[in-house]
Amino acid sequence: MSTESAQNLENLLSFLHDHVCYQIDHLIDANSTTEKPPLTIEEGTSLPLNNLIHQYELPEEDVILLLTALAPHVQPGFYDNILAKKFPSGGSFPEFGGHVGKRHRGIMPTGETALFILGGSNIANRIEGRKLFDNQRFLFRTGVLSLGLPESGEPRLSGQLLLDEEYTELLTTGLEIKPDLSPTFPAELINTDMEWSNLILQQETIDEVQEIETWLKHNDTLLNDWDMGRIIKPGYRVMFYGAPGTGKTLTASLLGKYTNRDVYRIDLSMVVSKYIGETEKNLSSLFNKAKNKDWILFFDEADAIFGKRTNVRDAHDKYANQEVSYLLQRIEAHPGLVILASNFKSNIDEAFTRRFHSLIEFKVPSSEERLRLWEMSLPQEVSLAADVNLSTIAQRYELTGANIVNAIHFACLKQLEEESQELKLEYIEAGIMKEYRKEGKSF
Repeated sequence: MSTESAQNLENLLSFLHDHVCYQIDHLIDANSTTEKPPLTIEEGTSLPLNNLIHQYELPEEDVILLLTALAPHVQPGFYDNILAKKFPSGGSFPEFGGHVGKRHRGIMPTGETALFILGGSNIANRIEGRKLFDNQRFLFRTGVLSLGLPESGEPRLSGQLLLDEEYTELLTTGLEIKPDLSPTFPAELINTDMEWSNLILQQETIDEVQEIETWLKHNDTLLNDWDMGRIIKPGYRVMFYGAPGTGKTLTASLLGKYTNRDVYRIDLSMVVSKYIGETEKNLSSLFNKAKNKDWILFFDEADAIFGKRTNVRDAHDKYANQEVSYLLQRIEAHPGLVILASNFKSNIDEAFTRRFHSLIEFKVPSSEERLRLWEMSLPQEVSLAADVNLSTIAQRYELTGANIVNAIHFACLKQLEEESQELKLEYIEAGIMKEYRKEGKSF
């Protein structure tokens, strides 16, 4: 962070400090002469927080909410120092809210903390301030802020006021961090160094994939500038189906690459739980995180959770069906692109397929397409032995793109190990044989 940005952030936290002191002084003494501090947001600064405020024209109360949540991330003892100065003898101050974490030793703000900073102890002000925590307001709707769950039976605003960790970094350092695969975020960022020209698909499939790319490029214009949001649901839902290794994951990665969007592959093993309600909880966490992030969500091997619903024979069937229904609701409400991938179209519940914008089949490549894959995948540094005829190999062996890459990988390693000057047919056929064995085919 530049010196200018650091100073600007310090000025904003100084404003928050004075605002907290103003509310405390008027709580202690209704006739206090302490004046409410003015909020000054500088123009032209490089500080992301200022840019966020100006870009979305945030009112002062929303700026205070942001600063309230941000303060302990910059100054861990921010609230402790104020209370120690105002109440040197200690004592209880329930109006202020807040709590101390397990490892963080300073006070962390709750909704009650923000409510006090905004409205003091005035009942009318506090009732009006509660409206700022509505999920339809910008900061909460976009996931910049959220309220943690309170303890059972305790007031809703006793939940911690949470600032999204990506926004915490962005608003302080200016760096945009990406969430990592973890128990609380069951998805990983995927990308590729390949280009569209490296993707060998049938023309019908390419045309349908281009329809998705068109939606990604022009959806905002269609919904907002052309006001079609009145009649068109947000989001786009697509199903990729076909044999493993036919390019489904690569296609998702390329869509993200060429439209400047992050693609997150969902780890279904971390989503599906045998415990009742846990699968829905994991999915809720994922979709809440992805909301308004403009990500592409890619559910690989989606059969595990999007499979056909069954007749209810026992409690397990009942809750399994509830999981599918919940999934359907969240996917339909998600404003971004969701891609489900499956080996077989018939494995997916019809309730989902009816709601897809596109069902795109990734077929096993033809002999001509396999030849292109062989030619494209071989290293330029490799020379082929005289008896290697790629056209014959492409016609003889039915392989997917992934199979071909694996066979070439094996053959090249054999060439290097045996210090051969050429890539021999026996190496290639050994690699193909290995791929056939993996899939239970006879060579």
